[in-house]
Amino acid sequence: MSPHGLSRRTAWPVALLIGLGAAAYTAWVLEVVLSTGLNPIQTYVSELAAQNQPLGGLFRATDFVAGLLAFAGGLFALLRLVRYAESRRPWAVLGWAGITLFGAATAADAWLPLSCTPTVDPECAARETAGLVPATHQAHAISSSLAMCGALVGIVALTVAARRYGWFAPLARYGPALVILELLATAWTLTAIAMFTAGHGTWALGAGQRTQVLLVALWLGLLAYSVHQERRT
Repeated sequence: MSPHGLSRRTAWPVALLIGLGAAAYTAWVLEVVLSTGLNPIQTYVSELAAQNQPLGGLFRATDFVAGLLAFAGGLFALLRLVRYAESRRPWAVLGWAGITLFGAATAADAWLPLSCTPTVDPECAARETAGLVPATHQAHAISSSLAMCGALVGIVALTVAARRYGWFAPLARYGPALVILELLATAWTLTAIAMFTAGHGTWALGAGQRTQVLLVALWLGLLAYSVHQERRT
């Protein structure tokens, strides 16, 4: 058993699941070549998957696949750590638990879509403010928040684990820079959401959130590569 708790037989499915999940989590970039009618600088990423959007089904499907893959990879790794006491390090357990939560909540997002697009439809925004939209709007906000909390916990904790325990060399080397960028993008996104909710415009909400989720995907890709590389040593 390797010190990080992932044997060669265990590491390859974890790397594959996390890597494929990272790729699926970037499916929103298809808006560059597909006609969505939404401004990527101003709109929520989740508005691509809204029920009233022509391509909503496509983006809901890719969200579900991304979440399911990340959940499976995170849970597989977490169960291996729990099983072997010598690799049950606190930062590692916390990190893989965060990835598992991220995956589960992202998959749930796909089943809790917005009914309309509040950043571009004033009527939708007014109904949302008045509480006249389906309950899935509130549920979606909760699942999205849980997904990002899980991602942040996983990103920070596993990066710390890589550096503290001498695991996953690529993650230990490049992870801290991605952590800093992710925290900055998250601060931008939260500020923009607060300003939009207060009626002060979008403050490039879409750009901030797209940067945030892109960095999550890049970090997951780095994690997958790091697990794969560790398997080969």
